Parts: sequence; structure tokens; C-alpha cells
Amino acid sequence: MTTYRAPGSDSRHTWGGSLRLRLTVVFGVMFFVAAAAVLAVTLVLVGNSMRYGLDLAFPTAHSVEPYLSSDVQRYLAQQQSAQPATKRIMLASMQDNLLFKGGLTVLAVGVVATTAGWLVAGRLVRPLSMISSTAERIAGRTLHRRIDLQAPPGEVKSLADSFDSMLDRLDQAFAGQSRFIANAAHELKTPIAVNRTLVEVAMGRPEAPPEVRQLGENLLAVAARHERLIDALLTLARAEDSLTELVPLDLAELAESVLDSAAVEAERRGVTLDDQVQPSTVTGDPVLLEQVVRNLVDNAMRYNVPGGKVTVRTSMGRQDAEIVVANTGPVISAHEIPVLFAPFRRLTDRVGSARGSGLGLSIVRAVAQAHGGEATALPRRGGGLTVRVLLPVSGPDPAAGHGR
Repeated sequence: MTTYRAPGSDSRHTWGGSLRLRLTVVFGVMFFVAAAAVLAVTLVLVGNSMRYGLDLAFPTAHSVEPYLSSDVQRYLAQQQSAQPATKRIMLASMQDNLLFKGGLTVLAVGVVATTAGWLVAGRLVRPLSMISSTAERIAGRTLHRRIDLQAPPGEVKSLADSFDSMLDRLDQAFAGQSRFIANAAHELKTPIAVNRTLVEVAMGRPEAPPEVRQLGENLLAVAARHERLIDALLTLARAEDSLTELVPLDLAELAESVLDSAAVEAERRGVTLDDQVQPSTVTGDPVLLEQVVRNLVDNAMRYNVPGGKVTVRTSMGRQDAEIVVANTGPVISAHEIPVLFAPFRRLTDRVGSARGSGLGLSIVRAVAQAHGGEATALPRRGGGLTVRVLLPVSGPDPAAGHGR
């Protein structure tokens, strides 16, 4: 079974792309270059000083010859002939000693400086990591989260505040959109209910001709489809809003209940229902999760072939529970899968069909994401579709909030 991973749970940085690592390398390289330059200049300066000191320690013979006897002058001449070699040996020994000990010192201090650079770089990029983690949680539909960076005024503080302002505007926009959908759906239900009542009254009159009854049946079918669309809009708006009722429930029981209610329709369509459910307990909203299972089963039956099959499977892992609905049906290409999850979008052969509103899989994905899970689909070999919904066993993360 595929293990559930919340959005953004993969490794946030790689060694090749870590800003902290690159800053540390820059700090380390800059230190070693500067230390090497200082050591080279020190070698030159100390070498010049040593030559001057050696010249004073070993004076030339011609400066004292007028005051010496011939024997002493010959002795000094012999000694002076050996001075260049002695000076070179002393100077080379000093340079080698300074280079060796100075190099060890530079290496030791460089390691300490690089370690300090790693710690300093970590502190510098910590606000950016906060912004990144907040963006990842927002990708998991948690627009109410804010960075709220507590730092002195500066470029990073300004970036965090601008990001928070953008989130405020986005949160207000999405909240207003959800409220508009919910209010519009409620307002549309009233006239549809009135129209349905008027049509039923007209059809129930004894003197109503067959043409009126046929027209009434068509109008009632259209009204029923509009009511299903409105109910779907309400469900979608609720799924994208905050979850209010979270209780432990068994996905297997939900699946069995939906399959029992769908048995008659499956028999009418000539579709076989295959029940492969196992106990799978999760924490979530029972109404929304039942709607998820119902939408998956309805879609699997609606877009099937005569004599086809619908398989419903539930299972449970250590961190997630899974429900999988697979069906036979027309061949679907992999590039067409994203279209199925978009609101009011259907495949080409489904456009204009009165069989669905185009919100079924949109609701499935919205409910799964509101619960901290995910919904994916894959085409089956030979035709049909396999839809998999993963839900965390413990329910939505309280720290991330429900819905937005």
C-alpha cells in the first residue's frame, strides 16, 4: 500500500540546492583565500626581515679590514666565503618552519571558521525556511496560516510581511467565493422547489392532456438534475470550508452502505458490484466521506459499459487508510485525468451529458484535501478508471487547520 505523505513532507532541501550549504562554502572559501594571502605576505615580510638581520649578524670583512692584521684578514675572508650558504640554510629553515606551522594554524582556524559559518548561515536562512514551510502548508489548503516573523526590520522581515498580506487577501477571496456559492445554491433551491410543485400540480389534474404530462415529466427531470447540481455545489463549498464534525468512522461501513443503496441501480444498468472492503478506521466528517464514496461509486456505474464491473476496496496502513474504486469502461488517456478533477469539466464524450454535473471527482478531491489526504486517478488497461483516496488515520493535522 502506498504510504500517505502530507504535502511538503518530502525533503525540503538537497545538498546540491541548500542555500545554507552554499553560504557555508562561500564563507569557508573566502576565509581560506584570505588566510592564504595573509600567510604568503607574512612569508615575504619575515623573509626580508631575516635577510636584514643575517646581514647584521654576519658583517662583511672589508668594513673592518683597516683595523686587522693580515692573518686575521685571511681568517675572516675564509669565514665570509661560507656565509652565503649558512644564510640560505637559515632562511630556508625559517621559511619551511613558518609555512608548516602557519599552514596548520590556517587549517585549524579554517575548520572552526567554517563550522561557525554553518551556524551563522543557518540563522540567516531560518526566516526563509519559515516562509518555505508556510508556503508548503498553504499548498495543503491552509490559507489561514501566517508567518508572523518576529525579527528586526529588514529585507527578510519585509518579505515575510508582504507574504502575510498576500495570504490575507487570498484567504478573504476564497472565503468570499465559498460564501457566494453556498448562498447562491440556497437561493436557487427555493424557485426550483416552487417550479417542481407547480408542475406536479399541473400533472395531477384529471383533465391534463398526455402532452402536458409528458412535458411535466421532462421538466421534473430537469428540475431534479438542477437540484443535484445545487446539492453538489453545497457539498463542494462545505468541503473547501472548515470541517466542523470530526469523529472516528469505518470506511468499510460507509462503502457497504453505499453499495447496498446502489445495488438496484447497478442491476438496472447491468453492472456487477465487487465488494472487497476491510475495516479501515479514520477520523473525519461522516457526511462528507460518505459523499466521497457515493460519488466514486455513482461515477463508476454511470460511466461504465453494459455488463461491466465496479470494484470497491478499502484497506488500512499504519498512517493512512485507503479506498479504491475501479471500473470497466471507455479507454481514458493519462493526459485526460486532470480534466476529470476540474469543476464542471468532463471528457469530450461526456460533455453535454445529462448524467452528471461535472462535480463528482472535484468534490472527492476537495473532501480528501480537507481531511489532509489526497485523491488520484489512473487509467485502467483495457478501459475504465481507478480512483484512489488516501486519508490520514488520525484525521486532519490540527496545527495545519481544517480546510483553508
